[in-house]
Amino acid sequence: MSSTVPLTASRAGTATIRHELSFLNAFRLVQALVYAALAFSPPGLGWPQLATPDFARTVTALYLVFALVALLLNRRSMPYARTAVAATLVVDIAAAVLAIAAMHDARIGIAMMLAVNLSAGALILPLRLSSFFAALATLGMLGHTLFGSSIDNPGDRDLLEAALFGLAYFATTTLCHVLGRQLRATEALAEQRSTDLANLAQVNELIIRRMKTGVLLVDDANRIHQINESAWMLMGNPGADQRDLGQLAPELSRRLYHWMTSGKLDETATQLADGVPEVVPRFTRLAPNDDSHVLIFLDDTSLLSRRAEELTLTSLGRLSASIAHEIRNPLAAIRYSAQLLAESTSMDSTDQRMVEIINNHCIRLNEIIENILQLSRRERSRPETLDLGHWAQAFVEEYSQGNDLGADSLRAIASSPVPVAAVADPQQLQQVVWNLVQNALRYGRLPGEPARVMVVTRQGEHGVPILEVIDRGPGIAPKVAAQIFEPFYTTHEYGTGLGLYLARQMSDANQAALEYVRVAGGGSCFRLVLTPPARSPAEPSETAQAAATR
Repeated sequence: MSSTVPLTASRAGTATIRHELSFLNAFRLVQALVYAALAFSPPGLGWPQLATPDFARTVTALYLVFALVALLLNRRSMPYARTAVAATLVVDIAAAVLAIAAMHDARIGIAMMLAVNLSAGALILPLRLSSFFAALATLGMLGHTLFGSSIDNPGDRDLLEAALFGLAYFATTTLCHVLGRQLRATEALAEQRSTDLANLAQVNELIIRRMKTGVLLVDDANRIHQINESAWMLMGNPGADQRDLGQLAPELSRRLYHWMTSGKLDETATQLADGVPEVVPRFTRLAPNDDSHVLIFLDDTSLLSRRAEELTLTSLGRLSASIAHEIRNPLAAIRYSAQLLAESTSMDSTDQRMVEIINNHCIRLNEIIENILQLSRRERSRPETLDLGHWAQAFVEEYSQGNDLGADSLRAIASSPVPVAAVADPQQLQQVVWNLVQNALRYGRLPGEPARVMVVTRQGEHGVPILEVIDRGPGIAPKVAAQIFEPFYTTHEYGTGLGLYLARQMSDANQAALEYVRVAGGGSCFRLVLTPPARSPAEPSETAQAAATR
């Protein structure tokens, strides 16, 4: 936020200078009209006495035209406001001295109006330049008194008046400059605080909206004022116009009434709508002595279970990793010995078959160890911006070169006409897609037919990057599909049940979502929804808009 301070101060200063310049130009026009009224007053009034009426009227007419032009060019003179103020103040001082010379009776009023010009200019100009114009005006007044007065003027009295006006010019310009500087600093600070508060409010709203815990703000009339995304989903995705808590969640409304009347909290889990997880509601007043608004927190029990499961798996992974390290050394010795036996030419076919079985089981056991070690590592992701289409093409070429596909086919398809950019860790994305492709080639085939696997990249709604691994096999039964991402769940006799679990864990670490989608007409699709490279944190999501968070 510190980068916004100079910009904020600049905006505040520009707005202040615009107002001050507008005031100066408007006052100058009023001042010129006063000069014109004095110069063109009917002769019968007898005041002020004009020594040279034509000269007075010419000066006031020219000054009136100048004031009109300055007011009309007010907006255009903003980029060079200080230069414009300095130039116009020179004209103001000259016009005031000439007007005093032509209308000596009105000299006090003209000199006082000139003080307003100098004070307004001091709000915009630096102190040295403001003092220069104050000195210039003082010299003009003294010069007129010494050289421009009539023969019968009192002399000392006029000199004293000119000196006092000069003192007033210096005092007012200095005071207005100091006040103007403090005013601009105060406005800049206020603007900065306003921006900081707006940013803080936006960040707080975003944090609350993205919280996994559901949050609702309910008033004493049982009406919902605010609701975040999690609460909106835990209540069954109600419509934006539905705000009555008693109609949306009668059980939650009943518990709220019981808590407000008795002060006791029911901590048993409850389901607020069909097809959503159970929640444990908690209540708190918005203010200690205010019963008009209550905050409701909805704790998703499935999240708590998931966290406990993650802790259990972490502990299990560490234990399994220590065991796997101990198994690796003897396993390597067994495999090496089997490879040496396989090179022997004196073995019959039965012994060769036994050696082949040993090698196959060593390979399988090594894969299990690798999966267990990955479960315990949990390396931090290092995201980069990738061109998903080029990445998928390079992945398919690398996989095809390193693995014998035989009659099977593996293709990369870019269905988007524009490059699809995504943010992910290339190594972890490689492991996820390799696992998905390996499963598709192994299980995604019809009996007696080769596997046909495609790695498709495309853009979803609102430019979200999507990578899909699609096969044309028999698909996965719905009951099995609901459990395939659970750890240690497998339907294959030689599977470990960790491949898809680890793929989803690495996807979560990259802020991506991995899901299974059944393909119409047969086949399976594992869809990976990645993060776009440029997403504004302040931009509201579709879910938040649907929830009508206000």
